[in-house]
Amino acid sequence: MGALPVYPWKFAPDGLATRRQLRAEGLRPGGQDVAAQLERPRQRRGPLVAYLYRVDLAKPVRPMTPAKWAALAKANAARRTCPSCRLDAGYVIPASLGMCVTCAYPEESAA
Repeated sequence: MGALPVYPWKFAPDGLATRRQLRAEGLRPGGQDVAAQLERPRQRRGPLVAYLYRVDLAKPVRPMTPAKWAALAKANAARRTCPSCRLDAGYVIPASLGMCVTCAYPEESAA
C-alpha cells in the first residue's frame, strides 16, 4: 500500500472529510480506510494530524435503538450517583473528588 496523500491545513480537496465533518452530515466512515491526512503546523511540536475519509463511501449513522437509549440513560445516572451518600447529585460527579460536593466538603455545606 502506498503512502497517504498529505494536504496542508484548509487545503483538502472536495469529497474528503474528517470524522467530525462526516458526523455533522449524519454520516460515518463505515469501515473504509483513511484516504488522506491534513497537517497543521505547530511551533516547537509536531504537526496536528487529521485523517480524511471519502464522503462518497461514507454510510449513514446507525439510529439509536431503545436498548441503546436505555443503556445510555443508565450510564449517565451512574455518573451522577454519589458513591458515598448514594443520592443523585443532579450533575456528573467530578472525577477529582470521587463524590458529590456535599460529601467532599461537609463543613462548608453545614454553614
